[in-house]
Amino acid sequence: MEGNGPAAVHYQPASPPRDACVYSSCYCEENIWKLCEYIKNHDQYPLEECYAVFISNERKMIPIWKQQARPGDGPVIWDYHVVLLHVSSGGQSFIYDLDTVLPFPCLFDTYVEDAFKSDDDIHPQFRRKFRVIRADSYLKNFASDRSHMKDSSGNWREPPPPYPCIETGGINPVDNFLTFKKIKGPSPYYYCLAFI
Repeated sequence: MEGNGPAAVHYQPASPPRDACVYSSCYCEENIWKLCEYIKNHDQYPLEECYAVFISNERKMIPIWKQQARPGDGPVIWDYHVVLLHVSSGGQSFIYDLDTVLPFPCLFDTYVEDAFKSDDDIHPQFRRKFRVIRADSYLKNFASDRSHMKDSSGNWREPPPPYPCIETGGINPVDNFLTFKKIKGPSPYYYCLAFI
């Protein structure tokens, strides 16, 4: 583990080192899907301890600090971002963000403090909302034809990952995961204003 102080000393990461993970810049939803797949296939931790977390808002303008795309102290304004949350049975929670300059994985409290900062200091239009999705459900229900990454002429905004599109029985566009409405009844999807 890259380090996060003494609290994280005994934690064994659920993923390979950052540079050995499947990664494509600007395809965070696929990076996290691949990370969930890795965790499922390696059976080091129960998949039930892991969640894909979509971060966005109605305007699709959210600030996140400590991102590789923005050297220095300023935030990146993403339309959305996706990270993995591991709620370890050992009592600690960790965030896996392949785009951060923070440790990988990073202690939950450290990540929230350094990457999200306080909503009190953020204009209301930039306040983030979170959709927390169980990793098993994410693996079953997420799919993408990557059309959201093409411009009006059909050209790629960013080069696509080298592997085929993720297909899980049908196209489930990224926008379907960016709807922040409370869902009544039992559901694998949760809307919350902050991590719990």
